[in-house]
Amino acid sequence: MPAKRGVDLTGSLFLLLALSPVLLSLAAAVAVTSPGPVLHRAPRTGLGGRPFQRLTFRTTHAGHVTAVGRLLRRRFLDGLPQLINVVRGEMSLVGPPPLPVESAPTGPGRARLAVRPGITGLWQISGRSELPWEEMTVLDLHYVEQHWLGLDLMILARTVPTAVAGRPPVRVA
Repeated sequence: MPAKRGVDLTGSLFLLLALSPVLLSLAAAVAVTSPGPVLHRAPRTGLGGRPFQRLTFRTTHAGHVTAVGRLLRRRFLDGLPQLINVVRGEMSLVGPPPLPVESAPTGPGRARLAVRPGITGLWQISGRSELPWEEMTVLDLHYVEQHWLGLDLMILARTVPTAVAGRPPVRVA
């Protein structure tokens, strides 16, 4: 789908440029508040089952979520470095979430490898972590079977309010 790749490339380059002051500020906040690399690299399964390194801002130190990490996760800002994965062609702006290499799908779930994994997708705008794994898989497979540029644009439009609303704070009993 050349049109989808064109939207991915144009959109991710535009966002990287427009958000560069934010990205630099977030990188500085991560670097200053805890030791270690600014970016976290995690092996993920991409298009056709090819592995790649998904980039996110590091949100933990010594096994604990940092204060900056909590803020990044709550507003979904930790995933902004994935825009680099989109530019490289490893990911798309919209698609099923990239799974860890050790959780690569088998059986009918393997169909999700027919598209690039995405930064956002149907499951992110449909309840995210509140959804059971089976429902997330159904949404991923529905996307693989039904994806078209109009659906991608609708998902992108619904992602913005979801990100602005953020995750609800974790309640401690």
